[in-house]
Amino acid sequence: MTQRKAAALISGGLDSLLAAKLMLDQGIHVEGINFYTGFCVEGHTHAIRNKDKNKEKRNNALWVAEQLGIKLHIVDIIEEYKDVVINPKHGYGANLNPCLDCKGFMVRKALEWIQQHDFDFIVTGEVVGQRPMSQRKDTMPVIARESGARDLLLRPLCARILPETLPEREGWVDRNKLLDFSGRNRKPQMALANQLGFNDYAQPAGGCCFLTDANYSRKLADLWQVRGEKRYEIDDIMLLKVGRHVRPRPHFKLIIGRDDGENNFLRGYRNRFVHMHASSHRGPLVLLDAESGTVSENDLLLAARLTARFGKGRTDDEVTVSIHDLSDMVTEYKVAPLHPDELPQEWYL
Repeated sequence: MTQRKAAALISGGLDSLLAAKLMLDQGIHVEGINFYTGFCVEGHTHAIRNKDKNKEKRNNALWVAEQLGIKLHIVDIIEEYKDVVINPKHGYGANLNPCLDCKGFMVRKALEWIQQHDFDFIVTGEVVGQRPMSQRKDTMPVIARESGARDLLLRPLCARILPETLPEREGWVDRNKLLDFSGRNRKPQMALANQLGFNDYAQPAGGCCFLTDANYSRKLADLWQVRGEKRYEIDDIMLLKVGRHVRPRPHFKLIIGRDDGENNFLRGYRNRFVHMHASSHRGPLVLLDAESGTVSENDLLLAARLTARFGKGRTDDEVTVSIHDLSDMVTEYKVAPLHPDELPQEWYL
């Protein structure tokens, strides 16, 4: 009998690990696919920030594939994915998370992949009722239909409460060995993980997508508002993760490193932004994000005072701040650090 082949969408979370494992246990050849959007960069933030230096830094998708002993294909979809984020047909969730469009897009890409690589069906770790947007009983058929995958899409963790799929009807997998999980309670998955011998896995209630984060979404919305259109590049979405973002004026904002790790990361952007730091005291590296030619002398003075505010000289009468233009010409400003009363909360993004 020909061994059937499935492509499993591997996010790095517990559900996709378990779904792929159930297929392996039924004798299916499984290979994983992890789609790289730029919004789910596991370990990246932990690697930057000093306070996270003791946290484990790993790519959970690669780690899951290693635990399962399967090949993982990491597929860059950054450019194609922009249309999902910018123009979601089904709209956004609680923040700028286009979860229903996202899952449909990824399953469609997986369908293209299995057709190109002669695989038989697609596996996901979805569970009915687990997510408010993409994993409801009424939206899960939408994903199968709009992706074009239809009954080639098997969700092993909840398959027994869904209509039979082609792999089940054809006897490639035994429906009786599939599961009927539903709802947001993760205890069944955790119990199954324990039963299968997995004691170490990503936090099951989590999720790595920054678009589900309210703070991150607010900064992305600000980016689009200032630009007057919804567009972004990969560096934009990386920078939204790093530092304090303070917009004291509509035409410019500051990205302020919160520790040495973030200062080092922001230093990599020195050639693309006017940047500044206190030269008389320890303090953050600060990027000034503005269209060229829009920032006045008064704006630079305010930026310098803000830079001083977040450094060791914040309580001193005077701090020297060095401002580097794009050609690395340096101008020094001797300023009084901004007093907390002069820093409205609404400036923080």
